[in-house]
Amino acid sequence: MPKDKRQRSTINYRLTLVDDDTHDQLWVRKFTRLTLIIAAITAVVVTLAAFWCLVALTPVRTLIPGYPDARTKSDAIQNAIRIDSLENVITKWELYSENLRRVVDGEEPLKIDSLMRARSKTREAGARDMTEISARDSLLRKEVAAEDRFDIASGSPKALPIEGMHFFIPLKGVVSRGYEKALHPYIDITAPDNSVVMATLDGTVISAGWTDEEGYTIRIQHEGDIISVYKHNQKLMKKTGDKVTAGTPIAIVGGTGSTADGEHLHFELWHKGEAVDPTKYISF
Repeated sequence: MPKDKRQRSTINYRLTLVDDDTHDQLWVRKFTRLTLIIAAITAVVVTLAAFWCLVALTPVRTLIPGYPDARTKSDAIQNAIRIDSLENVITKWELYSENLRRVVDGEEPLKIDSLMRARSKTREAGARDMTEISARDSLLRKEVAAEDRFDIASGSPKALPIEGMHFFIPLKGVVSRGYEKALHPYIDITAPDNSVVMATLDGTVISAGWTDEEGYTIRIQHEGDIISVYKHNQKLMKKTGDKVTAGTPIAIVGGTGSTADGEHLHFELWHKGEAVDPTKYISF
């Protein structure tokens, strides 16, 4: 009886594919219950891993209900700005009503400026960390700007102001969305497929690579503390450290990255640490 139990536990199964006409065996696979269970578990694990990679590492995740996309984030920022403006308006009306009541009752009115300053101090105390970081960043930028202004040791000629520079058009196309300082501090340029993206000024490539959100991105440092940024490219033609001249092909326009909405060039222009409107200096 124990011998029969051992034989039953090691029963082998066979899966065979047979030609219906010739009855030839085309494929044969032998397996036991244990190998069948292991194969099923492996298939489930691989399927779950593939599904997780598809959702977590591709733009498919933006299709999940409730997942914030670029437009949702932009709307949230805009709504926050509107709420802040409405709070200021409501506060002013409340102060106005209180002062009107005090005047009617013969009391001394409140000083609106003092109350507004006190309210601002309360907000700053609530966001003290962000304020300190911003202040330190501003001081650092002023120090660097002062050093660059009075730097005579290098003997290099003084750079032209940004208004006097001649910019090369980075992409021959149409500006599909313009510059907005608060919500969209850059411009989007649409152009035909496989259009060439070119450097807008002479400079040095300080970064060139891939990110999930921005796709293939290249950044170039120019004279006069100017940086140009080109995002969502299909292919990069330069690498970090390369020297480029104005009009040099640096990439192919594309729509890579999770935040890209169709094929276009995301173009940024920075001057002394601040984003500026490229259309003020470049004729598109």
